[in-house]
Amino acid sequence: MSTLAERAAAAAGRADTSPSPVAEAPFHEPEYTTPTVDPMAGYEPGDDDPDMVPVHIAWIRVRKDIRAIGKTEQYNDGYSRYNFRGVDATVQAFAPVTMRHGVNVIPHRVDATYRDTKTAKGKATRECTVNVTWHIVGPRGDVLVAQSQGEALDSGDKGTAKAQSVALRVLLLNAGLVPTGDPDPGNSTIDRGEASVRSAVSYLDEICNPGTSAGRLRQIHFELKQSNQLGAFVTNEVGDEEAIGEMVVRIGKERAAEGATS
Repeated sequence: MSTLAERAAAAAGRADTSPSPVAEAPFHEPEYTTPTVDPMAGYEPGDDDPDMVPVHIAWIRVRKDIRAIGKTEQYNDGYSRYNFRGVDATVQAFAPVTMRHGVNVIPHRVDATYRDTKTAKGKATRECTVNVTWHIVGPRGDVLVAQSQGEALDSGDKGTAKAQSVALRVLLLNAGLVPTGDPDPGNSTIDRGEASVRSAVSYLDEICNPGTSAGRLRQIHFELKQSNQLGAFVTNEVGDEEAIGEMVVRIGKERAAEGATS
């Protein structure tokens, strides 16, 4: 249909050469998409390169090659003793295997908390607890996400590093489902008999040790009472004969007084 201007121009014997208005299309923001980049684009495998398999397959291959890590290290502070699998032993077992299969284990995020504390001997120390988020990266660049925790005490500035090392050991052993190779405790049975009674004299070194806590002294007093040995005479720290029950109480009070004045 012509417009009013066009009809008037036609009646006057002339043509309207002005362009007809054209409705504008609504404006849309152009859409921008980031092209997906193939991390393996242009990759040319070398002679020693790992197979380009997904990360979960590469990790299974790592687990197959690890087999077991034994508890070959021993902790002994004079009061407790046990065998364990250390950080170095665990890393030494995993490092060459993960390299062979093209797997990287990288800390992605570390959340740490701290608190001041003291050792049993009263030395000031700091406790660090970390929660680490790990990226286990396969040869093709795909990722498994895992988390582990670690805890450490240190009197200097190494607590965070120690806690992260513990978290790494926990990750590798747990995510790798690594056995110890030790005999299963369920394979043997022991007929439990009556517990042997500890002699009063055997407590002397622990009672006289300045590092023995007040709680442990109370426990010793209880154990001596249970075995009816509170009245047993022993040679105390100054060479005199003294009932061991009285000795425990006396030393406990002396240390409590020292703690109150320090």
